[in-house]
Amino acid sequence: MTRRAVRVRRIYDHPAAEDGIRVLVDRVWPRGIRKEAAAIDEWAKDVAPSTELRKWYGHVPDRFAQFEAHYRDELATRTARTALDHLRTLAERDTVTLLTATRDVDHSQAAVLARLLQEPR
Repeated sequence: MTRRAVRVRRIYDHPAAEDGIRVLVDRVWPRGIRKEAAAIDEWAKDVAPSTELRKWYGHVPDRFAQFEAHYRDELATRTARTALDHLRTLAERDTVTLLTATRDVDHSQAAVLARLLQEPR
């Protein structure tokens, strides 16, 4: 099957009609967002980077390449792989918007996931 669009946005942005399925990909619930008002379809905690990796990275852009390599290794674990496969299935059916609280979405786990979801299985 062909993949639909995979978008990356901040959870703090207002939902858009073209978002399709909205999936939060952070391990920790974002500050200042009430769960009732989050406008998400799913919360994919199992696909988020480990706490240790997230703290080491600290959203320092110079570490992003290393972060991505370590994160891809983490995504090879059974639990993460299952969650990633679920996201792939969603992306085959509809547009998927990966949501994160990170300010720099281009250097985030959501950006890594978006690239992975666009790759062939």
